[in-house]
Amino acid sequence: MKESANRPIFFERNRVFRVYKGGALFNNLFGDVAKDGNYPEEWVASSVKALNRISKGPKEGISKVLNTDIYLDDLIKEYKKEILGPYDDMGILVKVLDSAVRLPVQVHPDKSFSEKYFNSEYGKAEAWIILDTRPGSCIYFGFKEGVTKKDLIAAVEKSTEDKHVMEQLIVKHDVKKGEVYLIPARAVHAIGYGCLILEIQEPTDFTIQPEAWCDDYRLNDYEMYMGLDKEIALSCFDMSICGKDAIELSKVRPEVVSKKNNVTVRSLIDNRKTDCFTVNDISIDSGSTILEQGPAIYFVTEGRGSVSYGKNTDPVKKGDYFLLPYCIKGQCTLSSDENITVIECFKGGMS
Repeated sequence: MKESANRPIFFERNRVFRVYKGGALFNNLFGDVAKDGNYPEEWVASSVKALNRISKGPKEGISKVLNTDIYLDDLIKEYKKEILGPYDDMGILVKVLDSAVRLPVQVHPDKSFSEKYFNSEYGKAEAWIILDTRPGSCIYFGFKEGVTKKDLIAAVEKSTEDKHVMEQLIVKHDVKKGEVYLIPARAVHAIGYGCLILEIQEPTDFTIQPEAWCDDYRLNDYEMYMGLDKEIALSCFDMSICGKDAIELSKVRPEVVSKKNNVTVRSLIDNRKTDCFTVNDISIDSGSTILEQGPAIYFVTEGRGSVSYGKNTDPVKKGDYFLLPYCIKGQCTLSSDENITVIECFKGGMS
């Protein structure tokens, strides 16, 4: 087990059940069968348990180390110093998701709301990187101008009969591959049809989605309100995030922070947007770079190459991912004789 904690950690695939359908776009990313179903999410190097209505057990959502029976949460518990260094936890959850339907109108708590009602130090701010789309793909962000709390409450009640009434309260935006968005805690939003998204978020599964239906699936009260009183749950929505221009609060403009020796690093999410996590895009065109962060999660979005540590070299390609433990940060080399693009994700406040 200790050997797993002292090198780049690769994992078994980890598709997770959700009430919405999707997953066909996983074909081009992971090579999966191009079919939509109720396993539309891949939880990436996850130590977080999924919260589902019918649980498949205490390890649902938690990643298993490749070619072993070792789960990441157990590995961290046994070798916390090697994997996390001075940190208490990973501080992030990374997912890939593909939406074949519009997801319910929803909101996630901030840290203070989570601490008060979920006994958690983490809320659920999240970032979306659009990896691919289907024709007609879109997202929703912000209430329409003039929508009031009274309108929200009325729409929630009507949603049992009208599957579109909640959608009418929020602003729709077309999206395209390569775009990046930050979804702040307490901001109303919904992932629309046709989006393959790499999502980086705080490490919780807290979602308040007070809409009665997700496509043809009827949500129960727990799925809508997370066990909270309805009035308390609806107080999580920040009604001031509204209007067509609200998307400017969300949309991210990547910034090149380094370009040398055929390696380009772009900052996607940093403390300009949030202190919850940091996300970088590393692109290599026939070259190599040292991976300086740890603990960090790396996801290959394009191309192929290799990760080297000591005498070991692991090939990586589009759709592969790994966790780099704290104890080997700055000791691994990512290289490619062709080209490769990797998304680097780590807890906010690390250096």
